[in-house]
Amino acid sequence: MSPGDVKAIRKALGCSARDLGAALDVPSETILAWERGDLFPTKAHVERLNALREKGPAAFKGGRERSPLELLADPEIWSLFRKLLANRELRAEVLKLAAKVPDPDE
Repeated sequence: MSPGDVKAIRKALGCSARDLGAALDVPSETILAWERGDLFPTKAHVERLNALREKGPAAFKGGRERSPLELLADPEIWSLFRKLLANRELRAEVLKLAAKVPDPDE
């Protein structure tokens, strides 16, 4: 299974690396290493990844959205935050998109 396949499965499931790692009983860092191609999943992990893909997004917490506090524990959110801080153009685009979405605290 290629790094792109692992990432595509995770994205199709709508879960974080942390969630997928928990489902596969591996650290989220391992999932991210698979996605970068630094490591590769074993045959057993590939079988479990394929089984999760077949179940779809409902395989994770009933398919519900995670709370803001749960999201803060996700390393991908912090990676995104660092990118937003470092890239002015990306930040401007995200602000345009965010203007269309209501604030959940209002």
